[in-house]
Amino acid sequence: MGKRFILNADDFGMTKEYNRAVLEGFNNGILTSASLCANGSAFSAAVNDILPECAGLGLGVHLNIIEGKSLTGCHLLTDKNGNFNKGYLFYILNSNNKNVLSQIEKEFRAQIEKVKKYTNIDHIDSHVHTHAIPPIFELVCKLAEEYNIPCIRTQHEHFYTVSSFKKHIGLSYPLNLIKIVLLNLFTAKNKTVLKKFNLKTNNYIIGVGYTGMMDSDTVRAGLEALPETDCIAEALIHPCCYVDKVIKNSHTREFSITLDKKLKDDIYRLGFTLTNYKNLL
Repeated sequence: MGKRFILNADDFGMTKEYNRAVLEGFNNGILTSASLCANGSAFSAAVNDILPECAGLGLGVHLNIIEGKSLTGCHLLTDKNGNFNKGYLFYILNSNNKNVLSQIEKEFRAQIEKVKKYTNIDHIDSHVHTHAIPPIFELVCKLAEEYNIPCIRTQHEHFYTVSSFKKHIGLSYPLNLIKIVLLNLFTAKNKTVLKKFNLKTNNYIIGVGYTGMMDSDTVRAGLEALPETDCIAEALIHPCCYVDKVIKNSHTREFSITLDKKLKDDIYRLGFTLTNYKNLL
């Protein structure tokens, strides 16, 4: 089996800048996979302009019940204008509410079916990890089986640190550590559900502990910390590429990961091969 590494761009289809990052990162860098938002404002451009230029790109559906417009009339999840307005805590607290789950299922179906009209889907993940909440995860496994989608992202992150002191100042890092604990607990439960549905997943995720602070150093440190000889590790990033203006923020830093040739050399040095979910089948 060996050690395999997936570099995935979440939020594909959200904006033209996200789309451009996928195009450049895949064709000129080490990006191997992207997750498409069916309700993104640049969805049409993503499937019509970008995907034809990215043969071989792994493609997931990025289920989204956190922001943007709903594709269905799920009023329990949205405001009166159909915009999602519920946070992660709401979904945890209401994850066993049959009416809420019914509306989530209806929306997820619509998003999956919209993406499937344009391309094959090799995995499922979600915006802000909502699908990791166990009752929602079981629902997503059911849909994956029904729509013949073979892989679902799980979120076990092996603890690691980077040398940058700045990344550990303030509230972001402690809050991210809480997220790691919660998602690791969810993942332990969710992996038993995967076996029930005979679905595949990654062994590790990189990108929760340093959410909003991802760069090449964090990816490298995350890979160096993994204990097994054989594993599938996925790093999730949210890259943006601006063509008509110069912007430096977390998203442009994450885009630079995809073009980092030294990181590519280090990935191979650590014994990993670059892949995506569709190549795991």
